[in-house]
Amino acid sequence: MTILTIDFEASCLPRHGRSFPIEVGIAGDGVSRNWLIRPHESWAGWDWTAEAQALHGLSHDRIVREGQPAGTVLAELAAAAAGRRVIADSLLDQYWLDTLAQAAGMPSPFRIDHVATLFDEQAADAARIAAAVAYADAQGAVRHRAAGDALWLAAVVSHLGAARPASLLLAAQ
Repeated sequence: MTILTIDFEASCLPRHGRSFPIEVGIAGDGVSRNWLIRPHESWAGWDWTAEAQALHGLSHDRIVREGQPAGTVLAELAAAAAGRRVIADSLLDQYWLDTLAQAAGMPSPFRIDHVATLFDEQAADAARIAAAVAYADAQGAVRHRAAGDALWLAAVVSHLGAARPASLLLAAQ
């Protein structure tokens, strides 16, 4: 099965309050795509922190202005992930996928596996993981933006040789 990596950026980390997804990115086969997510009305009053904004560089005004509705993002994300194993490097990504799906009035279209599961399946020791991380770091992905983080993780997975990377024919947006 091909692997698709995923990453979400959010309004804040859950330890700082009620957070909602503001961007999602996917990557495979050296190609990435991202969506800005317009805040859903059910998220009104949820938290937004300056710390998170400083990290990802996305303002609330920008996601309101440029973001797409939750249902649109979820449908396009589900289509891109169809038939692929989806991997993330944070357990929080499943929470944000579930939050997005709930706002869209749909069930989550897939489950997200944590990359540690893949490391275990590949019997990757600390040295092999460190080499994969160093390889990914050398690729120059822009970190703390969803597509860049997904590309970084795809490079880690690819270096491990864990699976054939997902072939994505993604239109530039």
